[in-house]
Amino acid sequence: MNQRFALVLLAFVCVLRPSAAPAQVSVWQLGGGGGLQWAAIDTNRILVDFSTVPTAIQPVYFTPERTVYSHLDNWAALRIPRELGFVDGERPRSWRDANGGEAPDRNGTYLVDGDSLTFTPPLSDPRVQIYFTIDTAVPVPAFRFGFYTPPRGFRSDGKPYAEDAIPAYEVSIAPEFDPIIYNGGYQRIGPLIARVPENLETKVQIDFPRQYVRFVRYQRVLSSIDNPVLFAVNSQAGTAQQGTIGDFELFAQGVPQRALYTTKIIDLGEELNFGRLHWSATPMRMRNGEPEPDPLAKAHVSIEVRSGRDDDPNLYHEYDDKGREVVVTRQRFEKELAPANRQRPGVRASVQYDAENWTFWSSPFTTSGQLLSLRSGSHMQLKIALQSTDFDSWIRLDSLWIERAPLLASQVLGEIASIDALEPRRGFSEVELGARTQFVYAIRPEFVSDTELGFDALRIRTGTRPTFERLQLDGQDAEPLSVEIEDDALVLHFPQRITAGQITAAQIYFSTEVFDFARTFSGEVFTDETPTLPQPVREGDADSSIGTSSLRVFGAVQKNVEFIQNLALSSETITPNGDGINDLLRVNYSLFRLPQAVPVVLNVYRLDGRRVIHRQGAPQPSGPQSIAWDGRDASGRVLAPGLYLLEIAVESESGSSRQVRPLGIAY
Repeated sequence: MNQRFALVLLAFVCVLRPSAAPAQVSVWQLGGGGGLQWAAIDTNRILVDFSTVPTAIQPVYFTPERTVYSHLDNWAALRIPRELGFVDGERPRSWRDANGGEAPDRNGTYLVDGDSLTFTPPLSDPRVQIYFTIDTAVPVPAFRFGFYTPPRGFRSDGKPYAEDAIPAYEVSIAPEFDPIIYNGGYQRIGPLIARVPENLETKVQIDFPRQYVRFVRYQRVLSSIDNPVLFAVNSQAGTAQQGTIGDFELFAQGVPQRALYTTKIIDLGEELNFGRLHWSATPMRMRNGEPEPDPLAKAHVSIEVRSGRDDDPNLYHEYDDKGREVVVTRQRFEKELAPANRQRPGVRASVQYDAENWTFWSSPFTTSGQLLSLRSGSHMQLKIALQSTDFDSWIRLDSLWIERAPLLASQVLGEIASIDALEPRRGFSEVELGARTQFVYAIRPEFVSDTELGFDALRIRTGTRPTFERLQLDGQDAEPLSVEIEDDALVLHFPQRITAGQITAAQIYFSTEVFDFARTFSGEVFTDETPTLPQPVREGDADSSIGTSSLRVFGAVQKNVEFIQNLALSSETITPNGDGINDLLRVNYSLFRLPQAVPVVLNVYRLDGRRVIHRQGAPQPSGPQSIAWDGRDASGRVLAPGLYLLEIAVESESGSSRQVRPLGIAY
């Protein structure tokens, strides 16, 4: 324990001051008493408890005495909030009717703020059946929903608000996002928990079995006192409809299904290499009203990490006088430019992910001690989810720490190509799936400081067992010190250390098979002589004789029946920000020579080959067809801005076919 405390103390000092020993591996820590404090570093949090254990974070534990809505802040009054980078499920919302509004007569956040004197006043609106949708962002173990009238004030006709009960209503609930929630017009979002055609109660309480609830949809429905003819006459006369709600309430017992915590973008002071991610967590359970550790608690931690070389992962654009998009600062984009309505100077253009300087979010880590495999960077951000599948069990995250070390080189650029096509026509290597293929993997290090140690070994992650063929250093054949063949990697030890002024480029020739649709041959350089961390190879122009500038290789099915033809996208870039322009992508194609209708699959891949969308549609026969997609994943979250690969595929008794197109997502 004392040794770990010393390491933590060293890490905290390193957060404030660069290490004096370039080769020394240190750690950056958050929480646990020795690192940065949780509450001081968060930029976004949903139902996180900072106070019960000040050096740790855990989910809020709900009790029946306090409404769930009082635990949430930063409510949005719009179905699609206007802020940049909005992600479904990471901000609570309460909106009226289809889209909501921020004006007092449409602002649904007034009804979840715990103040019954701030509310949306009754209007002389001919539409009796107004409705509200409330989203807690994450599912909570709810058992009661209710609402009540304001305690003070009077309607325009003199009736006290306290007596102005809602005449009739219905309420439905949903545990998670479903596209029906965003459909135009009123629809129930899930099972009804109440439908009351006549009501006289000013305080309504609706009990139901405890279950995970994220969305609640309330609708004011027609009652026996709502004569449609008289209602229309009264509306024209300026008489407000009956019924006023001061506040909505949702009560729960236990912990949310997930609590979310996102750090701000952390400036590390210098560009560093990253090693393993560790954390210390305690499974907990509420037993007889008292929290206690429980190793069998059904809860776990999930952590995503990304790294960058500046303080913003986005690029902001405006239109110039020729209709071109030019990069501007975020301050200018947000404060000075007009919202986009057409392409003209001084108007906002797209917001795109800065993939050159920032990595995408990593896959979620659920086990401590795993290698991050992050690109080196001077900035970092973490997204933490405290997950639970039991109403009364949770995980307490006591601390986390990340290994870090100085760079071995300013950067190491790498690219790969098959020997048969060093400069492929389409700009990336495409090989036959399952066929043994010869590759050349080129790296080019760049050094800018004498403190950069250099490296003497390279690991190439091939995915399958490779065969090493030869090594060239600066174009000359060289004998490696040693070669290690692993089931999914090739490890090469150079005959000498590569440092500034020594070796300027290396080419590694090997053969292997590709069995994936997209395989990224990621690499990392390291040294065995000094205790430091590996440095990832970064995609780029490493060799003028290779024309890919990429570490990705795509697999192609040979002798394939072309069932899919004439594939076309409605737009090469979609902007799913809710403004009605390019929110929806339509994929048009024709199916040929199918013996019968077959399911058509839409897949979307990141450029690293990771599939982020998989949707199987209804069977389709031969002929012109189409599929629509709104830019969201299975949980309803809009994908991050950037470049993706969209695939349409079919499988039939006669064979398979697929077509791939690049697709951009921007806001």
